[in-house]
Amino acid sequence: MQTFGLYIHIPFCQGKCPYCDFYSVNFSSQMADQYTAHMCRQIAKKAKEDNHKVVQTLYLGGGTPSVLGTNRLLEIIFSARRHFFMQRPEITVEVNPTSARQLDFSALHHAGVNRVSLGVQSANARELAVLGRKHTVQDAKQTAQKACRAGIANLSMDLMLGVPGQTRETLQASIDFCIANGARHISCYILKIEKGTPYFYQKEQLGLPNEDEQAELYLFMCMYLEQMGFTQYEISNFSKPDMESRHNLNYWRCGEYLGLGPSAHSFLNGRRFYTPQSFSAFYENISIDDGPGGGEEEYIMLALRLKEGLVFQAFEQKYKKPFPFRYIQNARKYTKENLLTCDQKGIRLSQKGFLLSNSLIAGVLWG
Repeated sequence: MQTFGLYIHIPFCQGKCPYCDFYSVNFSSQMADQYTAHMCRQIAKKAKEDNHKVVQTLYLGGGTPSVLGTNRLLEIIFSARRHFFMQRPEITVEVNPTSARQLDFSALHHAGVNRVSLGVQSANARELAVLGRKHTVQDAKQTAQKACRAGIANLSMDLMLGVPGQTRETLQASIDFCIANGARHISCYILKIEKGTPYFYQKEQLGLPNEDEQAELYLFMCMYLEQMGFTQYEISNFSKPDMESRHNLNYWRCGEYLGLGPSAHSFLNGRRFYTPQSFSAFYENISIDDGPGGGEEEYIMLALRLKEGLVFQAFEQKYKKPFPFRYIQNARKYTKENLLTCDQKGIRLSQKGFLLSNSLIAGVLWG
């Protein structure tokens, strides 16, 4: 049977971080109750449309899913498990340390949650303040301990790279904090100042590190995590053995997925579509067609984000044709600078190449 990933967007937050441009609104109990009820109806409806496929991963992202509280999260998870056919699924819930204080992780674990993604961002109080985060280092520690005690097998933690004033020492301390508190997976994202966010209008005053400083921190992070037993499998993602995010790997390998909720995107049956960024669009079941997906250029673009890179054999099995030689010619231009490797197996970016991934991928595709 065909498989796909199921993404459920929870668009509530207790406040907007000044660097975040994801779609979210301030939490209210009434809105959350209404949203949860409609999401369960949507799940039942969509399950009937795709009842011949198996859900291999369920991911509740946001926003801040943990603001819903235990009971609403359980309603959504039970609804998905009741209506969709699942086989040993990976079930992930994104959690913020501030809103996780009242979460019953044991109940979530019994409902099938086997992966928690915890938004730590930093284990340095000054860096947390710069990022506008409301939680403390102690909040993050207590949340991690609760998740581990409940039996959550894969605890993932997010860190932010390139925070104003961040040093190798503070970055290493944040990594050490994650490892000491049970992280089996670490995602580390470079801070980007997106247009329209509060920090976009303050970026000249923030004291952001330059590209060379960011690159130094990134390469140090990669080296240190490897020393600590974490394997890099994607530009920003590192894990212990067999603890990779199956849900995100499905994206990067051009697999199918269904997204539910405002701003959620989907790729099913060769087509891409999405729900606009509004509650009304979600409640009215509006879906916008975004054209065909899964073409060879998209496949190459996503595969080159992975440490395993683009594997020629996998491409040829998927598209039933030899890998086009023009892409190999384009890639070979970057081998002398050690930005990528191009051999008989495929094309893989180096860690140095990951820092220039956007321009390198464009170069491989279009010369």
